[in-house]
Amino acid sequence: MTELERLLVRQGGLVTRAQAIAYGVPPRTVARRVSSGAWRNRHPGVYLVAGHRVTDETRVRAAWLWGGARSVVTGPAAAYWLGLRPGAPAEVVLAVPSTVQRARRPGIRLRRRILDPADRVVHRGIVVTAAPLTVLETSAVLPDAAGAAFLDRALQRWVSFGELHAAYCRVAGTPGIAAAARLLVAAGDRADSALERRLLRLLREARLPGLVRAAPFGPWTIDLAFPAVQVAVEVDGWAWHSDPERFRTDRRKQNALVAAGWTVLRFTWSDVHDRPGETVGRIRRAVGDRAA
Repeated sequence: MTELERLLVRQGGLVTRAQAIAYGVPPRTVARRVSSGAWRNRHPGVYLVAGHRVTDETRVRAAWLWGGARSVVTGPAAAYWLGLRPGAPAEVVLAVPSTVQRARRPGIRLRRRILDPADRVVHRGIVVTAAPLTVLETSAVLPDAAGAAFLDRALQRWVSFGELHAAYCRVAGTPGIAAAARLLVAAGDRADSALERRLLRLLREARLPGLVRAAPFGPWTIDLAFPAVQVAVEVDGWAWHSDPERFRTDRRKQNALVAAGWTVLRFTWSDVHDRPGETVGRIRRAVGDRAA
């Protein structure tokens, strides 16, 4: 297998004109292969060798190859590339320095910006935003419920609150980051009490009887409880995901409650803010079932 063939394998059948020439293909041969259809134009100077399908990976990689080594794949496309979300978006957003000049291309949007080295990583052969900034920027452009759910999942699996905050500080003030700032504030340690107060207000408005806040149970405290029917409601603010000791304590408390015959319901920021009716309905049904 030639070096060019190895490159094509690594890049899913993609090759740039500059790469082909660097690997020994004369410019005339490149032109002939393009004119014959053996190499198909994806973007100016970026070709897909015949026999290779256009996939999400192809689209993202081709966009980055066209943008050049100084470009960075950002937002949902970066989330896809890092394995944080399934499927690539229809539009790939590239961060490029102002000195990089490119004409507009379908399916690609350029943002003139220079990212801190801490916010750039090389992954599977292309440059994308690092996971913390990727999570922030993806959360900011998704619809409210989807953005909150994505951030919630990210804090459970891939990034810490500290990493998110540090990434935000490096890009604060750039266009489009305001929505991420709102979610980040909600993800901070102080969000748990505010989240609990919001759910408490919803339950009081629903006039559910027997509600007690901060009910004692052994060495613990139940966030919201209906002691008469033994229903416990626990609120998991985003900070809960980034505190291992708190996670273990809450699990011990939950196991003790279940062993004592309680029904335990857990709700996230997304549940309370984006699905309040559904959340209150689940609590109402649990209380009603236990009362019956």
